[in-house]
Amino acid sequence: MQTYCKNAEILCIGTELLMGNIVNTNAVYIAKELATLGVNVYYQSVVGDNPDRLKKSLELAFSRADTVITTGGLGPTYDDLTKETIAEYFGRKLVLHQPSYDKLCKYFAVTGREMTDNNKKQAFMPEGCRVFDNPNGTAPGCCIQQDGRTLIMLPGPPREMKPMFDNWAVPVLKEGNDHILVSKNLYFFGIGESSLENKLRDLMEKSQNPTIAPYAKTGEVMLRVTASVAKEEDAEGIMAPALERIMAEAGEFLYGVDVGDLQTAAVRTLKEKGLHAAAAESCTGGMVAERLTQVSGASEVFECGLCTYSNRMKEQLLGVKAKTLEQYGAVSRETAAEMAAGVRRVSGADIGVSVTGNAGPSPSEGKEVGLVYVGVDSDTFSEVSELHIRRTDDDAREYIRYLASSHALNEILKAAKKF
Repeated sequence: MQTYCKNAEILCIGTELLMGNIVNTNAVYIAKELATLGVNVYYQSVVGDNPDRLKKSLELAFSRADTVITTGGLGPTYDDLTKETIAEYFGRKLVLHQPSYDKLCKYFAVTGREMTDNNKKQAFMPEGCRVFDNPNGTAPGCCIQQDGRTLIMLPGPPREMKPMFDNWAVPVLKEGNDHILVSKNLYFFGIGESSLENKLRDLMEKSQNPTIAPYAKTGEVMLRVTASVAKEEDAEGIMAPALERIMAEAGEFLYGVDVGDLQTAAVRTLKEKGLHAAAAESCTGGMVAERLTQVSGASEVFECGLCTYSNRMKEQLLGVKAKTLEQYGAVSRETAAEMAAGVRRVSGADIGVSVTGNAGPSPSEGKEVGLVYVGVDSDTFSEVSELHIRRTDDDAREYIRYLASSHALNEILKAAKKF
């Protein structure tokens, strides 16, 4: 009987996950893929390599989901007991799966290694299950469907899990599914989550298809607009009224759709416009340049980054006037403006951006911690923004530097869009 997978729980198995020895990237990958399939995920769990606790976790998971996807515990060692425990949970015997056994034998013959009994156990599968081939490892996965429940068993190593999920699990999850979820991710900078939500609260509360959900990032907000549709091409029409309202209320803060982050948006926009940018940094110490060069293709649009931490280097490399530094200080509107113009002149770039400020932990030149100036200079747009980034925890310095670099990237975007 075909089972419709509507709600899934991700159950990752491995004591090493609980101990913090391995980062659980599998759950992140599976959750994102399930969202695109229209399968709801309300819970994610992690359990160690213990049969009793695993059995209890399965019971709990199936009490609140029709589908459970496990990763890990399929190896040859004594503590890899996922398959045995799940077979027992469903009342099924483990039987030799001949194709998997033949593949194991071939693998050990080719590598010149002896296959021991614990290796052979990887070829034993729950009776009547659908076996998933593993071309990237020795542990096959499987699917058990019984009494309206679906159990998908995947290996733990991501290089094995991901292709098995894509090639084997996805077709199972699509069976009987008459809809998919299509999302657009809208990225905003310069407006807080609470302010954005206040502008759009009624839309978020009343809209059911599409749904609208906010997600806070460091100094940014993302809105995910998700439509449930039978065909992907139907999504645009369903989303259109909500997107129009969002643009009317907060379009001035939108820096990209499905772009991921500010640096990617900046590089893409510079490429589209055929422009080049350069950065002069003091308190951020090269963070603007580092973030830009994280993006593939940045070499086509980014000329250089100058880390002019001392006043002497601001003068010698950027041409900041000694009088400006003496009269206004390194952390000033005037210095930021001359730094931006200087790096643009030195590099020949279309856009020059600068950052100078006090990231702490103590006041400097009589300037408060968190006072930052971000300058931008181009033929069509030049300005200096004054920021007061207030933070007092142990991470304050890095937070100030990161947020200052985000403002610099946003200034590059603003300048590029005016060409």
